[in-house]
Amino acid sequence: MVGFSINLLGLRVVISCIGVVGNVFLILAIIQTKFSRVKSFGLFLLGLAAANLEEILIVNIYDIINLQTPSATIDTWSCHTFKFLTVFGEITSILFTVLISIFRQQKLRDADRRVNPIYLDSIRSAWKVSGLCVMLATLMSLPIFVMKPQGPAENITRNSTGCPADFFQCSGNYCPILNRVYKYFFMLVCYLLPLIIVTVTSCIILSALLNQRKTVIPVASVSGSSQFGRKSKIQRLQRSTIAVLAAMGLFQVDWTLYLIFQLTVSPTDSPFWGEIEFFISTSYTSISPYVYGMGTNLFSLKNFIKK
Repeated sequence: MVGFSINLLGLRVVISCIGVVGNVFLILAIIQTKFSRVKSFGLFLLGLAAANLEEILIVNIYDIINLQTPSATIDTWSCHTFKFLTVFGEITSILFTVLISIFRQQKLRDADRRVNPIYLDSIRSAWKVSGLCVMLATLMSLPIFVMKPQGPAENITRNSTGCPADFFQCSGNYCPILNRVYKYFFMLVCYLLPLIIVTVTSCIILSALLNQRKTVIPVASVSGSSQFGRKSKIQRLQRSTIAVLAAMGLFQVDWTLYLIFQLTVSPTDSPFWGEIEFFISTSYTSISPYVYGMGTNLFSLKNFIKK
């Protein structure tokens, strides 16, 4: 059991390092462009990478404190603060993913016939909705500070550091009304609803992408240079869209698994709940920057040499 735990810890370190490197590189690749020239999609990727990085760092800082002070008790305020920051990063990442999927779906809808830009093309509008995502993530995370500790199950749900395994502080045997209401409302709004939105928009994007591939540009009506430029633009858009679809697929798998585990497994009864939760949530935050970066040519050899 000790050897297995050490292997899990080593795997967590590797995944965390991969995630930190990917998100930092994505942030650097975006901010190397002047902010006056950053487009909406780049701003959304910047918000996603920042949220991913914050979540990964906070989770690992919390684990390091646990390892260094295994016999100490973390006070309630510190415990709630760590959980707030973790959940804040997690929800912000989810909301920016939803925003990216909606943006790409809107860009592809009637792209061949649309004359005016969509609402999110405006960088001012992109900043507004990005701020809204951060505000919603903050509001959904704040109730953690007022969660009541468990009564009958308190001794079971607390680990050696004083923090419960489940930040809702609920077990299979006992769960305060406020905690229960918050738990299911949180899961509905922050997990299930985004999952539905991403699934629906992914299907629409896939359909639009397939229809776009069937479209043939009339050679006679387009000059050589114009035809090459338009073809190159279409190829870049398709490659970026495929990357978005791949990231959306990873998102759907991860958070579907998370919902299944939340509804079927009690964190207080599973000794490896923390590891399960970490690998499910961190797999998306660690892999998605590479998918987006390669799909948008931000992770190119040219950008790597510049860094």
